[in-house]
Amino acid sequence: MNELRIGYARCSTDEQDLTVQREALEALGVSADRVYVDHGLTGTNRDRPGLRQALAACRAGDTLVVTKLDRLARSLPDARAIADELTAREVKLNLGGSLHDPTDPIGKLLFNALAMMAEFEADLAKMRTREGMRLARAKGHLRGKQPKLSAKKEAHLLSLYDAGTHSISELEELFDVTRSTVYRAIARGRARSGS
Repeated sequence: MNELRIGYARCSTDEQDLTVQREALEALGVSADRVYVDHGLTGTNRDRPGLRQALAACRAGDTLVVTKLDRLARSLPDARAIADELTAREVKLNLGGSLHDPTDPIGKLLFNALAMMAEFEADLAKMRTREGMRLARAKGHLRGKQPKLSAKKEAHLLSLYDAGTHSISELEELFDVTRSTVYRAIARGRARSGS
């Protein structure tokens, strides 16, 4: 049975592009139809559909290929758990062209060091974000997410809904908002009126 190379790519935000990772995976011998991706999910979130699919696609003798360890995991426990799962299933792990050998003490040390660096970088990013938000809040620039509807528009939406003249979908279209925004406005109105 031939060894398959299964690729996994991930980016944390929807604005980021996976082209560079896809091209790097292709250069590492992964065919485009064997690349699984997660878009807009952090490496600290282990519940990633693309990762689940990539792991499920791997069989004994195959190789899971990622461009860098931080694309696979952003914490030492997760990186170890994934590597241990792959080892138990006899699946090799290729990190940007370097094959991870769990039986080699030096390879294990380097893997753990890379995983610790990935976790450290994730922690630094969180810390910087919190500091930036604290600073913005102190300057009065951070007031939370602005409501989709002004108080006046929400009151109008509620009056139309209570009168029974418009359906939810009509209210969505009329106020140019999503269904969930309409339902939240109705829930807030009921909470205020006590009904």
